[in-house]
Parts: sequence; structure tokens; C-alpha cells
Amino acid sequence: MARHGRLETLARMKHTGLVPVYYQSDPDIAIHIAEACFAGGATVVEFTNRGDRAADVFGRLAEFRDASLPELVLGVGSVIDAPTAALYIAAGADFVVGPVLDESTAVLCNTRKIAYCPGCGSASEIHRAHALGVEICKVFPGGCVGGPAFVKSVKGPMPWTEIMPTGGVSPTDESLTEWLAAGVACIGMGSTLITQERVRQKQFEQLADHIRQTLERIARIRASLNS
Repeated sequence: MARHGRLETLARMKHTGLVPVYYQSDPDIAIHIAEACFAGGATVVEFTNRGDRAADVFGRLAEFRDASLPELVLGVGSVIDAPTAALYIAAGADFVVGPVLDESTAVLCNTRKIAYCPGCGSASEIHRAHALGVEICKVFPGGCVGGPAFVKSVKGPMPWTEIMPTGGVSPTDESLTEWLAAGVACIGMGSTLITQERVRQKQFEQLADHIRQTLERIARIRASLNS
């Protein structure tokens, strides 16, 4: 079962402003990446359901979290149906993310008080997600559905909307400023943050430093926007 409740998970996502996203078939490397994220200050991590036996790797990762890194909020991504969500929730997922809005998954997550962030690409999908109890909608692929301008346009008539873009976001001042200025609640970031080259060379300390710098950049930009 989940280690962290829905309200705590959502608050942590918004507070840090960053959710590192990755898939790794090797359980030991998956654990090292999670450790690096946490060491860099990213206390919310999304492991994606994208490869063969990904659920087995996630199970190992959740066991490590429970035993050695209990403050880590660990979620699963790339979930498109309720049975898959149930599998990961049973394994210890604190939140569920998907590329699409699936109503049965929303109902399941609400029943279990698990945060659900479905992929939405229109104002109508976001509105439907709100009706299903979703707090933070994932905009995916963020760079293809209109980018920061889409977020700003949606928040005009629906200012209560909280959005997490994934895809089309990079850890640069320019990219982060555009998205944060548009009003996103937090940012999901995958291969531009956790690069294949760093993982291949097992540069986990460098990865932690990179994540720390990205979080510092987010905090600085947020402060400047609020000043």
C-alpha cells in the first residue's frame, strides 16, 4: 500500500516543483537513480510502466524505499487502466500518472485515496478530470499540445486548474521560466534531466548535483515571479 497519503503527496509535488521521471530495467540502477534524485532534493519520483516486468522492478524499488528511504514519495507513470494502477498501488505506489484520462483509474485512485495525474490535452479533458476528483492534471505531451501558452490559456477561464507538464520541458532557465510563468503547479521531467549518458556511465553523484541545480533554478525563478 501507499506510504504517503494523497494530500501529502500533492503538497510535496507542488512544494518542490519537480518530479523526475524515468524507467530502468535493472533494479539496482533504478534504486541508484532514486537515491540520486532524493540526494539532490527531489523527494517525489515517478517510475514509468514502460518495459517488460516493470512492475517487478518497481516492487524492488518500493521495498528499498520502505527500508532505506521512507521519506521518498514514489509514484508510477504510463498507466492507462485501472488493473495496472491497482497492481502498482498494491506494490506501494504513492501516486499514479498516465498519458491519458481514464475514468476507471480515477475512481480506483479516489477509492484508495491515491493521487492521480492523468494526461490531458484540452480544456474539456481537464474539466472532466476535475469532476473525477483529480487535483493536478498532467499536460502531455506538454510541448505538443500548445506548451506554456496552452497552460496560460486554460488558467484564464479556469484559474483553479493545477497543471504538471511532461514532455517538452528542459532544465534550462528559458524553458523553466516559460512554464513557471504560465502558472504550472510542478514540472515532470524525464530524459532531459536523467540523461541516458549519465545513467550509462553510472554518474549518480553528478546526477544528484544536476537535480539540485535544477531545483535551485526552479526556486529562484519562482521567487523572481512572485516578487
